[in-house]
Amino acid sequence: MPTAAQPLIDTLSGDMPDFLRPIKVQKRCASGGPILQVKSGSVTVPVYRCGDGRLPRFFIAYYRNDQRVRQSFSTIDEAKREAQVAARQIAAGLAKATGLSIAEREAYDAAKAILEAAGIPLLSAVEEYAQCRKILEGKSLLAAVSDYAQRNKGVRIGAKLPDLIEEFLAAKKQDGASDRYLYQLKSDVKRFAEAFPLPILHIKSHQIDEWLCKLGGAPRTRNTVHTSIRTFFSWAKARSYLPKNEATEAEAVSKVKVGDTETGIFTPAQIKSLLAIATPEMIPFIAIGAFAGLRAAEIARLDLSAVDLKRKIIHLRADQAKTASRRIIPVSDNLRAWLLPRVGNGRVVPNAEMQKKVAPLARILGFEWPNNVLRHSFISYRIAIVKSAEQVALEAGNSPTIIFKHYRELTTEEQANEWFGIFPLPSILSAF
Repeated sequence: MPTAAQPLIDTLSGDMPDFLRPIKVQKRCASGGPILQVKSGSVTVPVYRCGDGRLPRFFIAYYRNDQRVRQSFSTIDEAKREAQVAARQIAAGLAKATGLSIAEREAYDAAKAILEAAGIPLLSAVEEYAQCRKILEGKSLLAAVSDYAQRNKGVRIGAKLPDLIEEFLAAKKQDGASDRYLYQLKSDVKRFAEAFPLPILHIKSHQIDEWLCKLGGAPRTRNTVHTSIRTFFSWAKARSYLPKNEATEAEAVSKVKVGDTETGIFTPAQIKSLLAIATPEMIPFIAIGAFAGLRAAEIARLDLSAVDLKRKIIHLRADQAKTASRRIIPVSDNLRAWLLPRVGNGRVVPNAEMQKKVAPLARILGFEWPNNVLRHSFISYRIAIVKSAEQVALEAGNSPTIIFKHYRELTTEEQANEWFGIFPLPSILSAF
């Protein structure tokens, strides 16, 4: 039973020394967990509360050297302070056993906890980090990753070059590319992919340049292959396989300088002799190349319906022209005469390999067949008559600069009149 003086005693007891404090009978601690945990590194010392509720007691319990230790305190602050001391001492003992200082042990535990949350073993993380710093030559890994993430934002990472070829060719076919052009692209890009079976993001300009150098061949041939690779990289950029705000690695490779070469043309006598021994299926190919200047690939794609002999024009559609630009080519009187028996429907030439059949005719007659000789001949003789590089460039699908540089003054107007004055003989016409 409490006495009448009990309230005063309770009021003053907080400031009394221990020997004057009233003695209380401690009750057993209620079951339950600790009220707080005191940590030092990986060591945790729990703090418990027990008592009758009016003057609670606090105690800590832990193991040291395989012995259970239990200490009791009158205030929670005392219990916390002693728990901190105990935790540090235990942690120091662990650190000593592992050769780590307390700070090092704490850093180890913190790092391990972070990596465990990410599912990454500590050793793997350390090895990868060390390799990255070596590659970066000591620069900040975080800065490098941030820069990479910014540059490749929205980019489809990991796409390997060989895996993109079919998608690339399908896209070009859908864009209306000719079979011949698709064949060229496939040949060039496939060879490149075989040399670099890597993610396209990993391929650098110096690798492209070295590969092109190893191809050998004429400078013009190397530039043609380079153009195919640039087309492929530009497509990959548009499809988000490469960063859209940067030039591609293929664009960083310079084209090989092609020196001025002598433009090979036929004389009127030579073209006349060629037409005289050509078979009927060869004549349209030779005549259109020599007297209208179409490229061999353009002739192969040309329909007879595009040859309007009444209006004396050839209508070359954009999908048939090499430059993907529509052209209207005038038909000369002699070309009309050569084509008149062939008016109708279907292809002008039966197959795309006609040039391979026609070229040997020159060797039979004792002279060579220079590259693009029919087209070169037409441009050279045409400019001698019209005297305008702009007009001939428009008809031939070329630039005035190229026309002026390579074809001007190769022939005379007299020779040009002879060239465009070559008509079929009656015996040739009867063979159709």
